[in-house]
Amino acid sequence: MSDRTTELISVEVAYASKSRQSLKSLSVPRGTKVIEAIQLSGICDEFPELNIETARIGIFSQFVEKEQVLNEHDRVEIYRPLLIDPKEARRQRTRIQR
Repeated sequence: MSDRTTELISVEVAYASKSRQSLKSLSVPRGTKVIEAIQLSGICDEFPELNIETARIGIFSQFVEKEQVLNEHDRVEIYRPLLIDPKEARRQRTRIQR
C-alpha cells in the first residue's frame, strides 16, 4: 500500500448500532477487498461489540462476500443480526391486529 503509483479509490464503510451510527470515508488502493476496508476504517475499534467474523456485509444493500474487491464509490455496509425472524414478526403483528 505504500507504493506511490498505486491508484486510490474512494469508498465508505457504514455501521449502525442501536444507539448510534458511523460512516467512514476512506481512500484505499484499487484492488482492496471488503474485509480490508473494514479493518482500515477502524470501525471495529469504535464498536467493540461488532463481530466482523459473523456479521453480514453488503454493498449498497446487496449482500457480498468479505473477499469481494471494491470499486470506486462503493459503500460497505455492516449489518446487525436480526432480533426476530421477519416471518415471525409478521405473525405477531397479525395476532395483535386481530
